[in-house]
Amino acid sequence: MQIEKKDIRALSKDQLRDFFVANNDKAFRGNQVYEWLWSKGAHSFEDMTNVAKTTRSMLEENFVINHIKVDTMQRSSDGTVKNAVRLHDGLVVESVLIPTETRTTACVSSQVGCSLDCNFCATARLKRMRNLEPGEIYDQVLAIDKESRLYHNHPLSNIVFMGMGEPLMNYNNVIKAIDMITSPEGLGMSPKRIMLSTSGIPKMIKKMADDDVKFKLAVSLHSAIDETRAKIMPFSKNFPLKDLREALEYWYRKTKSKISYEYVVWKGINDDKASVDALVKFCKYVPCKVNLIEYNPIDDGEFQQASEESILAYIKALENIGVVVKVRRSRGKDIDAACGQLANKEADAV
Repeated sequence: MQIEKKDIRALSKDQLRDFFVANNDKAFRGNQVYEWLWSKGAHSFEDMTNVAKTTRSMLEENFVINHIKVDTMQRSSDGTVKNAVRLHDGLVVESVLIPTETRTTACVSSQVGCSLDCNFCATARLKRMRNLEPGEIYDQVLAIDKESRLYHNHPLSNIVFMGMGEPLMNYNNVIKAIDMITSPEGLGMSPKRIMLSTSGIPKMIKKMADDDVKFKLAVSLHSAIDETRAKIMPFSKNFPLKDLREALEYWYRKTKSKISYEYVVWKGINDDKASVDALVKFCKYVPCKVNLIEYNPIDDGEFQQASEESILAYIKALENIGVVVKVRRSRGKDIDAACGQLANKEADAV
């Protein structure tokens, strides 16, 4: 019976060094291979040109590299790039490169499908198949970095975890991926250029604060009224706003990092004065900024973009209390560059 080979990227550098010592080779060989796997992004053992052929054959016998493959890539007229990423087991996730005049942002996925049930989200209609491994998350970023250099002549500048899946439901793998993305042995990106967007799981927000993470936090809020939020995001019945508020206050006390609220205004759902007033009140609890996001309907159902007048009402009320508000317009409309939780948003991780 053929034994299933382990993905070599599941091994730490020390474990790789120990493997080579156990196989009568020198420990430094583990350092070489580790560099090929991460900072050089090797897709196969044959790529490791400064490693002896016999050593490469030994690695081939014992391990695999479960690298992603960009199955299809679509480029929008506005520079947005959407990748359909095929995983080693044939499953597919999406990632998006979002350019502005000054930077490029990678919107990456953390799960195949999603465990949650947000009614406005296309990904929520897909059954969660599995969590992505750290290497699969890392590979999405590496691929978009290459596309940024190719199409926009500079390296990737920001990353947002706003693609398929709820990052806090795949916490350990997401943290491992971010550790490698920010490591000098990986991509060496500053954690301040990374934003994790969550639908709001209080105990996991507190865990991030306890773990002293250095990246930024965004919360898909969409309503500061429990009943309304539960209609938009049914799972939130288990996480009432008072619990979310407490977790966010805890986060700020521990990290001193301002929170971003992602907020879509929908016609007939949260475009009334009571919704505006509730958000204004919620924004007073913790230092924050608000991203009002243009919504692209996933069907002809109840979720439809609100009027400009409704958006302006939110902007005026929030600015009156000193909250910074940005309106995020759709990107990549000609290629339908939906990215996970919120379709076609212009991401901002700064």
